[in-house]
Amino acid sequence: MITYRVIRSARKTLQVEIRPDGEVLVRAPQHLADAEIRRFVESKAGWIAEHRAKVKARAEQAADVERLSMEDIRRLADEAAKDIPERVRRFAPVVGVQYGRITIRNQKSKWGSCSSQGNLNFNCLLMLAPPSVRDYVVVHELCHLIELNHSKRFWTLVAAVLPEYRKEEQWLKTQGMLIMRKMTG
Repeated sequence: MITYRVIRSARKTLQVEIRPDGEVLVRAPQHLADAEIRRFVESKAGWIAEHRAKVKARAEQAADVERLSMEDIRRLADEAAKDIPERVRRFAPVVGVQYGRITIRNQKSKWGSCSSQGNLNFNCLLMLAPPSVRDYVVVHELCHLIELNHSKRFWTLVAAVLPEYRKEEQWLKTQGMLIMRKMTG
């Protein structure tokens, strides 16, 4: 028997999520019967077990990560302040956008973001990622200046600039968490 927590909302579909602590969270339509939710969860038992194991393995791996000092973070921020704007300048004309201010931050959960005013923010920890991953994050944020969502049109824009972007996206999913765990605090 799988223990899970249900969050009901005005959605139309069921979704299972494995939280970082291993909790199983089920997002369900407001009026769906509990028995229907239970059947759905039981039908996903294999998937749930597999993903719980992955979450546990990642958490164990992350526990061994050495934290960065404030001096390390400052050094990475200085490097990023030189590297990232150059990448933005190179890719903005390819994407076909103009941008505003570029800010380098030290964040624990985001690689980059952009505002509706065209300002771009990037995580200094990108300097610990391969150059192709930095290119991907830059292109991703520049494409958001055209399409402020993750629609099919957005991904088509990204693929037009970086046809192999899925490799970098996958790298961030597998290795990125370990880098984020290096952030002090």
